[in-house]
Amino acid sequence: MTSDNAKKGIERAPHRSLMKASGYADWEIERPWIGVVNAYNAIIPGHIHLKRIAEAVKAGVYAAGGLPLEFPVIGVCDGIAMNHEGMKFSLPSRELIMDSIEIMTRGHALDGLVMVTNCDKIIPGMAMAAARLNVPTVVVSGGPMLAGVHGNRDIDLSTVFETVGKVMAGTSTEEELLEVENAACPGCGSCAGMFTANTMNCLMEALGIGLPGNGTIPAVYADRDRLAKEAGRTIMTLVDKNIRPRDILTRAAFETAVAVDLALGGSTNTALHLPAIAHAADVPFDIEMFNEIGQRVPHLCSMSPGGPHHIQDLYSAGGVQAVMARLLEGGLIDGSGITATGKTVAENIKSARVRDERVIRPLSNPYHAQGGLAVLKGSLAPDGGIVKQSAVSEEMARHSGPARVYNSEEEAYAAIKARAIRDGDVVVIRYEGPRGGPGMREMLSPTSALAGMGMDKTVALITDGRFSGATRGSAIGHVSPEAAAGGPIGLIEEGDIIEIDIPGKRIDLKVDPAELERRRAAWKPRVQSIQSSFLSRYRAIVSSGAKGAVLAD
Repeated sequence: MTSDNAKKGIERAPHRSLMKASGYADWEIERPWIGVVNAYNAIIPGHIHLKRIAEAVKAGVYAAGGLPLEFPVIGVCDGIAMNHEGMKFSLPSRELIMDSIEIMTRGHALDGLVMVTNCDKIIPGMAMAAARLNVPTVVVSGGPMLAGVHGNRDIDLSTVFETVGKVMAGTSTEEELLEVENAACPGCGSCAGMFTANTMNCLMEALGIGLPGNGTIPAVYADRDRLAKEAGRTIMTLVDKNIRPRDILTRAAFETAVAVDLALGGSTNTALHLPAIAHAADVPFDIEMFNEIGQRVPHLCSMSPGGPHHIQDLYSAGGVQAVMARLLEGGLIDGSGITATGKTVAENIKSARVRDERVIRPLSNPYHAQGGLAVLKGSLAPDGGIVKQSAVSEEMARHSGPARVYNSEEEAYAAIKARAIRDGDVVVIRYEGPRGGPGMREMLSPTSALAGMGMDKTVALITDGRFSGATRGSAIGHVSPEAAAGGPIGLIEEGDIIEIDIPGKRIDLKVDPAELERRRAAWKPRVQSIQSSFLSRYRAIVSSGAKGAVLAD
């Protein structure tokens, strides 16, 4: 065992003495040391109950013969960080989470890990740590929040953001906004739609490092506690059999994750996180994979924000395993890979079935023939941009319009709030990329304001930043190269015509190449000013959004 390096032999008597100071008996110290990585904090609603989940994990570890050793990691709530300086710190926190887990694991010679996680950057940060460290690991989430209820309809956090836009447009009142605000988030868990957190929790199942049920069992259900106990027992089996993350995180596993993501209509942020996890696992991953797999994998689930269903509906309909069973039946995923259960994908889903075909449609009757995400390339995005095509209205699938150019999210949001955007416009928000922002902020406030004003079917928005999983409409993010790196998005001028063709997977700036060269010669690098030594360091070594915004090795 790795922990033998810290506990075996007479030379390790001081080490054992320190463990005994923590109350551990000799017979406990002799057990495998299992790190229980707990993302609990009292700020994030997806984390406020993680003490409960961690205790269940520790009970499972202890019952199966391990010594659970709990330690914390940081986390940022993207909803609370939205539309102010705080969002600059969200994506960078992913790398700090990975690094801090490596420090704790290697510093204390741990034999295995259970990642108790939830929410947008914490889940991929933990998965990246698992891939990099390659010690036996199970990921178990705190689970999704239940949807709120307002009147006779289910609502979630995106409803609050969009109601703000309705108030701006004069189609709703501040009194109604308060009602929605009070009802949308009824308790603990990751926000109830197929936003980034829930997408990533579902993809932990698809990748095979989370147990069946990880993505969809609601946070408040007792089944969530039982799953956590099972995760604690399971890690002992993985340690015993020496099944490691890189045995699970193969190229085929990432292809399965992309297929499930496309079938679910998941968040555009998966185009950042899956490449980053693959990078940590030394598995080649190109974002073009989303288009290649999307040509054959249809969109089967119409989840909020693009559709009417929430994660609790997906759970009741059979969950991620039922979606995977449907894809395997159609020959769209590989069932042979090993998973954290110690069984193959095919063995895991052998008894899975779809219980509600309104929520998980048959392959013969999908919501859309192609998967939920698409990568667009062209003269405006030579390295690509990402769009959640399942959340784009049919009339905006192809759009050509004049650019309205803003050099920060704040500038764009002020223009939207002032009703300065007109039908047909293409709002451009630049210098918000990984380097330019820095931190690649999410743009849920601008997109939700447009949706609330009823302009999501008439106005497109493109950015070298990114979007929340709660975004809907013709919103194209991760435009690469970013403006701060000299990408074409930095050369756009007010009124330039931008042509978007989502079915054709193109996004083009309709400006004469000679004129673009003239502009490039006069262009001077610029970035948003910051007063943060951490973000300054991040800016210096972060890669393109097209490569997952990982840090240089």
